[in-house]
Amino acid sequence: MMTNNVGVDQLKQQEKEIKKKEEKVIEKKYLIPFILISSLFALWGFANDITNPMVSAFETVMEISTFKASLIQFAFYGGYFTMALPAAILIKKYSYKKVILFGLGLYAVGCLLFIPAAQYQIFGFFLVSLYILTFGLAFLETTANPLILSLGSPKTATRRLNFAQSFNPIGSITGMFVAQQFILSKLHSAEKAADGSLLYSTLSAVEKEGVRMHDLLVIRDPYALLGIVVVCMLVIIAVTKIPQTSKKDENFNIKETIIRLLKNIDYREGVIAQVFYVGAQIMCWTFIIKYAENLGYSKADAQSLNIVAMVIFLSCRFIATYLMKYINTALLLMFFAIGGISTMSITIFIGGDIGLYALVATSAFMSLMFPTIYGIALDKVGNDSEFGAAGLVMAIVGGALMPPLQGKIIDQEVIMGMSAVNFSFILPLICFIVIATFGYRRYSSN
Repeated sequence: MMTNNVGVDQLKQQEKEIKKKEEKVIEKKYLIPFILISSLFALWGFANDITNPMVSAFETVMEISTFKASLIQFAFYGGYFTMALPAAILIKKYSYKKVILFGLGLYAVGCLLFIPAAQYQIFGFFLVSLYILTFGLAFLETTANPLILSLGSPKTATRRLNFAQSFNPIGSITGMFVAQQFILSKLHSAEKAADGSLLYSTLSAVEKEGVRMHDLLVIRDPYALLGIVVVCMLVIIAVTKIPQTSKKDENFNIKETIIRLLKNIDYREGVIAQVFYVGAQIMCWTFIIKYAENLGYSKADAQSLNIVAMVIFLSCRFIATYLMKYINTALLLMFFAIGGISTMSITIFIGGDIGLYALVATSAFMSLMFPTIYGIALDKVGNDSEFGAAGLVMAIVGGALMPPLQGKIIDQEVIMGMSAVNFSFILPLICFIVIATFGYRRYSSN
């Protein structure tokens, strides 16, 4: 009898240990790979948010329209769309590590191409540099997200991804700070006269040439240094063992995989929601400077508000990750999207400083959206996760298509008696409505 009791106690203890292990977000054996891969989230966050303010910078330096300057976002996020699918195919053929190293190589090349781009003073050259840079980011995101999901128990996968994604805004804040302190505040072309007009517009062609060369070198330097950092990261990962948790499949069928994914309603609607989320995020963070400038703020001061927005974003990402322990993720997504609808309404219809503060506050509601939509979409795709991840990274094309459209609206100056800058935020408002609908549908179907 005593022996039986001991056996039962041991069995219970083993069950407790198994349960505890399953509920652990990060297992000890995966700690070093998790840290290294999570650092990649910070690296592409830096690239994203040092680049967003460049729309405003190039608009002034190159004396181009808001629409044309917004092609920076088209090139940047278009690179994600172009390379996400090839990245997924390479993951099936090779290892996570090899694809990550290839992505870091492309990332570094894109950054270093800013050196000749600045020398030749050609806007199109900068666009090509950003396009190649984001080829690398597409490989990194397509690989890193499913890799993080696989480093531990499936039960904690979404929480683990949210935690890893929390490193993304750390990189973003750093990128914003560098953009403010070392680029926007150093641009001679952004200096204003006492009446608020740009001094740059009053200069002769020869004087403008000198200012343009100075400002393009100011823009170049952080990207060149970033390229060196990326090369160092490539070396570190190259000498570190990274788990290959997925099985290579030399004979996988792309057509059958796509058909399975399209039949998965969670995945199908998740990709659509992600397109609209990325579009909303990039529009809000790109044109917060334009909104603030319309109220009389300088570029550097407006970028300070972008940094505040990112701090809010980061703080609320951790809060949202904690709330997921108690609230259904789809339901939480719906609530946050409704919050975004509310702040966008204030930004559009009330305007002024209150509208600007509401635009900044929108980052609180965007904080959980990308990883949560990602986790919901991939929850039931099984062995198609790498290919499914590619579709979700391709959804970043929303950030390529929507900002130029918003820029085109802003160029109209006035629409229906309202400032075109204010009116343009109708686009993010629509995006949040789509996301709220996705959250509600997924919650009600469970």
